[in-house]
Amino acid sequence: MIPQQLIARKRDGHVLSRGELGGLLKGYLKGDVGDDQMAAFLMAVYFTGLDDSELETLVEVMLRSGDVLERGRAPGPRVDKHSTGGVGDKVSIVLAPLAAEMGMVVPMMSGRSLGHTGGTLDKLESIPGFRTGISLERFNAILESVGCAMIGQTEEIAPLDRRLYALRDVTATVPSIPLITASIMSKKLAESLDGLTLDVKVGSGAFLSRIEDARSLARAMVGVGRARGLAVTAVLSAMDRPLGLSVGNALEVREAVACLAGEGPDDLRDLVRELAGEMALSAGLVATVKEGSRHAADVLADGSALERFRRLVRAQGGTLRFSRDDYGLPIAPMTRVVAANRGGVVSRINPRALGYGVIPMGGGRTRQDQDIDPRVGFELCARVGDQVSRGDPLAVVHGASPDDLLVGARVLEDAVEVADRLGDDPLPLVLERVAGG
Repeated sequence: MIPQQLIARKRDGHVLSRGELGGLLKGYLKGDVGDDQMAAFLMAVYFTGLDDSELETLVEVMLRSGDVLERGRAPGPRVDKHSTGGVGDKVSIVLAPLAAEMGMVVPMMSGRSLGHTGGTLDKLESIPGFRTGISLERFNAILESVGCAMIGQTEEIAPLDRRLYALRDVTATVPSIPLITASIMSKKLAESLDGLTLDVKVGSGAFLSRIEDARSLARAMVGVGRARGLAVTAVLSAMDRPLGLSVGNALEVREAVACLAGEGPDDLRDLVRELAGEMALSAGLVATVKEGSRHAADVLADGSALERFRRLVRAQGGTLRFSRDDYGLPIAPMTRVVAANRGGVVSRINPRALGYGVIPMGGGRTRQDQDIDPRVGFELCARVGDQVSRGDPLAVVHGASPDDLLVGARVLEDAVEVADRLGDDPLPLVLERVAGG
C-alpha cells in the first residue's frame, strides 16, 4: 500500500476497497502514515465524499480501533444524545441529568470545541474541579450511583476517531457528511446503547447550513445505527441564531443550571424537552414523544433534575455554589455593554460570527494544544424579532482584558443587526424528525 496512491485515487473520486481504506487507516494508527498524508486524505474525502461501503469501513475501523464499553450494572435503558454542534448549545448539560431523573442511564461521551462551535467538555471543565478525564471504572461507578456521567473520549474508545477529530479541526475538513457521521457513530456504537437521539443543527451557525445537507447527515447516521440494531432518531433543529442567550463556557453552564431549575431561555427549555421526549421514546419508557416531553417538563419544574445535576457534579469532583447567582463559576473581570445605534427590530444575530468571535478572546482554540479561558464570552440582551430603541443594550461582552472587550464589541456590532423590519423568517426551533424503518 502506497499512501499517496490511495490519496490520489480518492482525490480523483474513486471508491477505495475495504482493504485499501482499512489499510490506510490502520497505517495511520501505527505511524506508517503521517499527519500530513492523513490531512490530504481528509481533504480528498471532504471534496469527493465516501460511498456506503467506504463509510461502513470507516465506522468499523474507528469502532474496532479501541474498546467497546461494558454495560455495567446500572439499571435502566442506556440512552444518549449527540449534537452535531452549534453556538450556545448547552443542551447536553441539561439533558444528561434530566434523562437520568426520567429513568434512563446516560453514558454521555462528549467532545471539545471544534471550529466555531463550543465543546461540552470545555463547558463542564469551567465548573471548578469538574473532571472529565476519569477512568472507565469510575465512569461506570458514577453511572450506577447517579444514572449519568459525562466524560471525554478516553484512550480506550475509538482512538482513531480521536486523532482524526483533532486533525479535522485544524485542516478545515470539519463539515463533511461522511466524516461527521463516522466520528459520531463510532463513539456512540462504543457506548453499548439501547437508544440514541441525534440533534442535527441547521443554519448559518451549524457545520451544515443547508437543510438538504443536514437531512442527508441525519439519514446517514440513522442508517449506520439502524444497520447495527440501534434505535436511532435524528431531530433537525435551528442554528440560524444562537441557542439561548449565552455564548462562552462558564456563561453557558450558568444558563444550563438555570434551565435545570425550571428557568432559562424558552428556546433552550423547549429543545431540551423535545429531545428528552425522543430519548424516552427510544428507551421504551413512553409511547409517544409528546408524552416524554410532558414528563420532562414536569421533572424540570419540580427541581429533581437540578438535584440530579448536583449529584453528578459532586461525583465528578466539581463544586458549584447553588445559593449564588453565578453558581461559583469563573467570572470575567470586566464587561462592556454594546448598545443599539438605532431603533428598529433585531433582524439577525449571526451565530457563526459569535462562535468565531470568542476565539481571539481566549474562549476557543486555533491549535489543538491551546487552553481555554472559561470566563469570556457574550451574553445577549435581545433576540431576533425584538423591538429596540437607540441606546438599548443588545449584548454584553465578558472579557479578561480591555483588548478582549474591544474585540468582542466589534464582533457584536457586526453580528447583531438592527433594521426597519425583520429579514428572513427565523427557522422553526425543530424543523423535522428523521427515524429509521
